[in-house]
Amino acid sequence: MPALCRDCLTQFDDARRCLSCASPRVTRHPELWDLSIAHMDCDAFYASVEKRDDPSLEGKPVIIGGGHRGVVSTACYVARIRGVRSAMPMFQALKLCPEAVVIRPRMEEYVKASRAIREMMEELTPAIEPLSLDEAFLDMTGTTRLHGAPPAVMLAHLVRRMKTELGLTGSIGLSHNKFLAKVASDLDKPHGFSVIGAAETMDFLRDKPVRMIWGVGAAAQASLDKAGIRTFSDLLRWEQTDLVARFGGMGERLYHLARGQDRRRVSSNAPMKSISNETTFNDDISDPDLLDGYIWRMAEKVADRAKAKNLAGRVVTLKLKRADHTLLSRRVALSDPTQLADRIYRTARSLFNQVGEKGPYRLLGCGISDLSDASGADKLGDLLDPDATRRSEAERATDTIRDRFGSKAIVKGRTLR
Repeated sequence: MPALCRDCLTQFDDARRCLSCASPRVTRHPELWDLSIAHMDCDAFYASVEKRDDPSLEGKPVIIGGGHRGVVSTACYVARIRGVRSAMPMFQALKLCPEAVVIRPRMEEYVKASRAIREMMEELTPAIEPLSLDEAFLDMTGTTRLHGAPPAVMLAHLVRRMKTELGLTGSIGLSHNKFLAKVASDLDKPHGFSVIGAAETMDFLRDKPVRMIWGVGAAAQASLDKAGIRTFSDLLRWEQTDLVARFGGMGERLYHLARGQDRRRVSSNAPMKSISNETTFNDDISDPDLLDGYIWRMAEKVADRAKAKNLAGRVVTLKLKRADHTLLSRRVALSDPTQLADRIYRTARSLFNQVGEKGPYRLLGCGISDLSDASGADKLGDLLDPDATRRSEAERATDTIRDRFGSKAIVKGRTLR
């Protein structure tokens, strides 16, 4: 059976320890040299960057997040052992791990580390599909002749370079499609290297829970539970037509994933699906004037990002979280795409008025989706709002001034609320 030492990169046949350096970190698999679709996921990325930059944090539970009212962005593995998880409210995380060191995110440092990792990936293959700052798919098909070594060896070399040159670790999942590569990368974290071959796919999946499928959240899981679908074996009992009738487009996807089939290509130009911004308040807010100010600032941030990427969105979404953590979400489709802060704000504010509740709220967010190139954005105008064109021209003029003199050159009054 092909085997690879992940420490010294020696290749050999079927041994549990490296024949060269005696390391136990050996990956063995019948298809090890044949598979080429990988998922690399950094281990507790934000927390790992903080521990790298501050050695005094080594061995301590570290939580990256904001304030008592915020949520956990990342928790190191020491904190995870205590039950802390990403997206968990900070107050709950600190109850589970009161001795944790809480650090506010330093996004500029995380972006810098992510770019360094991306440069290492680009030396292996141009077919890279980033999912976030700390994870990406790689298609290594056809790179064996280029590098003089199979993809598995080069991927092990990648994470070894990350460790020695950047002081960060990552876990590799290697398989024959994206779905299984992502599943594999979670099997042996941290600093793992897991393989799921084509021959073993059905046996591997059979008794696994369907929540393993990326994108199956709490709501989807509840729908599947109602249908008696909890494992991949349960899915295999359904005909494709019945799954589609019950779950729509997701049903077709479930049918194929139950059989380990995923035809999606690793795309280095995967389109962005949405642009959004949200914030968790330090104290619950019910004052409509204060909330109005937050809606404007978020709309402005969303618009700035859309303009920077030359994108526009046809759907505007407003998100609210009540004091009891229940979520409210409202969305509306516009007549044409927009990237203007004024239009995003007015639409989000209208959605807020439709909610009809005074709060208080602990979280507020807004965003745009159904994105497209901005060349056709904001062309139709609004017959019911004769001042819309004037405000649009004023915003474009403001953008020009800010580009020349800085973002603080002009500030709207409602921003100060």
